[in-house]
This record gives sequence, C-alpha cells and structure tokens, in this order.
Amino acid sequence: MVQKTVKKQNVLIKGTKSGLTFILNDQCSFDSLLSELQEKLSERPRSVSNDSDFVRVKLVTGKRYLERNQIESLEKTLSDYIHAVIDHIDSDVLTKKEAEELRKNQEVNRLLKVVRSGQVVEVVGDLLLLGDVNPGGTVKATGNIYVMGKLQGIAHAGSDGDMNAVICASLMFPSQLRIGDVIRRPPEMDDNVPQEMECAFVNDKGDMEVDSIQKLVQYRPDVSSILEN
Repeated sequence: MVQKTVKKQNVLIKGTKSGLTFILNDQCSFDSLLSELQEKLSERPRSVSNDSDFVRVKLVTGKRYLERNQIESLEKTLSDYIHAVIDHIDSDVLTKKEAEELRKNQEVNRLLKVVRSGQVVEVVGDLLLLGDVNPGGTVKATGNIYVMGKLQGIAHAGSDGDMNAVICASLMFPSQLRIGDVIRRPPEMDDNVPQEMECAFVNDKGDMEVDSIQKLVQYRPDVSSILEN
C-alpha cells in the first residue's frame, strides 16, 4: 500500500475576533511562502467592500526574520487580495535594533576617573567605575553600579526601572542611593572607620538593604560572575 506524503503548509490562516492570524512556516524560502499565500488568498472573497475599512492581520513568523522589502511584499499581497493591513508581527527573532539595545543593556562600561561635584556619569548597561564619586557627584546606570573606590555622592542603578539592579562600593558613604524608584538616604557614618565592600539591593519586600558583598552573593548569585571579572 502506497502512503501519500502530506505536504506541510507554509501558510496557516486563522480567524479571530480582531481579524486574521497568519502563521508562516519559518523553514521554507520566502518565495515559496509568498506564492502559497497568494494562492490561498485568491480563493478567499474580499472581506469588506468599503475602501475605508481594512481587515487587520497578525503575522506569526517564528524564527524567520523578515526584511523590510519582504514585509512590503506581504503588505501589498494582503492589500491587493483581501484589503488587509498588517497590524502586528509576532516573531521569535530580535530585530537589529532590539539586539543592539539588549547588547547595550548587558554591557559593562568600565571607566577610570573621579566623578567630582556637579558631574553626572550616565551609562546604558552596567557601570564599573575605578575611582571615587565625590560629594555632589552622580552616577547612573540602567544596570548595576560597581564603584571600586569611595562612593560619597548619588548612585542610581536600574535607572530605567530595573528593581533587580545593585549598587556596590569599596567604601559606601553615599548621600543618596536609588534602585529603580526605591530611594534610600543612609545614616551618616564615621568616615575614618575602615569598611568592607558593601552592596545595596532591593529585597523581596521592596525595601533597600545595604549589606556585605557576601550577603549580596547569597541573595543574588547571578552577580558573582560580574564581580569576579
């Protein structure tokens, strides 16, 4: 008995309350995909007659990255055949812009300097400062802040809202600590008392703690690899 091979569909169309969802095969060539899409759409009646109305379409592309010209081809096909517009593209692939933003947010920015009064150092990603932050100086980062010196000014980690960010300093005498939107003004400390490296982090209750680096590594083991570099 001869078994028939079932050809995998490159385009699956599902109707939803808000419009149509097109699930596109991410393994075939784009030309094959477009050809099958045109074939299937040619069999469907135009959904509306009013030229001011459009069928809204969601594309599910999986691991396929669509170039701008390919999106334009799909848009033209949908418009010509069923008077539809692409409302949303759901993809498992990062765009170049998204990948660049992710890279920047994961980057460790290393600076060798003293941040003096009135100066503001602001970075995307983590900040590793080899130097002091003097009173009146400010350091800000979308990620973590590590000061390999004396922190006497303002430090704002997770400046874009990351509550998992941490602030560490060899000598912790800040005028203000901020993680996300949680602010802490530590009590005055004896400037002459030797201190171990301390770290600030937001605990499960939403409160900021300042404790030893050993406590931080226990609470946030994911930062240990950065501190070891």
